Amino acid sequence: MKKLITGIVQASCQVLLPLLAMMVVSSCSPENSNIKTEIKIPVSVVTIKPQSISRFIETTGTVYSFKEASIKSELTGIYTLKRNPNTGRPFSLGDQVKAGQELIRIEDKEFQNTLQIEGKRLNLELADNNLKKQQSLYDKGGVTQTELKNSAISYVNAKYAFENSEIQLMKMSVRAPFDGVIVELPYHTDGVKIDQGQSLLKVMQYDKLLMDVKLPEKYLAEVTLNQRVQIANYNVAKDTIYGRISQISPVINADTRTFQSVLQIDNEKRLLRPGMFIKAFILSEKRDGTIVIPKETVISRQDGKVVFTVENGIATEKKITTGLESLDVIEVVSGLKVNDRLVITGFETLRNKSKVSIIQ
Repeated sequence: MKKLITGIVQASCQVLLPLLAMMVVSSCSPENSNIKTEIKIPVSVVTIKPQSISRFIETTGTVYSFKEASIKSELTGIYTLKRNPNTGRPFSLGDQVKAGQELIRIEDKEFQNTLQIEGKRLNLELADNNLKKQQSLYDKGGVTQTELKNSAISYVNAKYAFENSEIQLMKMSVRAPFDGVIVELPYHTDGVKIDQGQSLLKVMQYDKLLMDVKLPEKYLAEVTLNQRVQIANYNVAKDTIYGRISQISPVINADTRTFQSVLQIDNEKRLLRPGMFIKAFILSEKRDGTIVIPKETVISRQDGKVVFTVENGIATEKKITTGLESLDVIEVVSGLKVNDRLVITGFETLRNKSKVSIIQ
């Protein structure tokens, strides 16, 4: 009997021990574990500080030179292109010139002789001396007032004759009308006679530029004289160029519902060139010391706009009201305050009260 009981116990152990082992293994399986792993969403944040924001009216157009002059020959004569003292070679396209600088000479000896400028200069000197003599005699009672006036008339006529000859003589010398740059210079062979009316050169001054713009009538109250303008062009992406509104038409075009304005652009470095197509941003409104955040952090929903802030490792959804906006940033009128920590990356997957880990 004892042996029988012992055998039954041993058989039971052989069955129960594997079963208990399976239960232990099963209870240790991760699938049935009751331990919950806490997941934190990685985000980047920035502390909100007071900033400035501006609103701009955007427009486009083509710029043209502040001054330009096309010069033609006023007489027939022998053509000579003068040398540029700065380069030592004849003037050429792109050369900068000063007002009054001689650029081209048109020689005509026959024309010069007909002016008789030397004789007219001597005649003016004689008339001047005679007038002074007659004035002295008149003061002493030696001549009549009529004789004095006749001397004055002779002096005036001699003066006009001499000055007119000088004006005619100046036509032989082609000079720069203002400080600028040579932008056109048709080819003429030195020493060859050219006819009157031949195109000689074109000079532009573009250290300042102008641009005509047509703005929608809704902006008429926002645009004022001398209002600041910022200029953008792909050729000057690394430089900031400014201008101002120099003219405003008070009339609205009935067909286009626009009004015309003229922008004057500072171009001292000559980064912009006449004929370029540019964008202009007219400063319409500016606010300082306000809350400004990146546009991309704002989530638009049916019930309004929201952003996320972080405090003590918890992301909180904040409903905001916005104001001015520019290309990349937007003003927050309500819903945020200074020193709030705004989520700028990782907000796409957040929900209100999500746990987060802040990354740099």
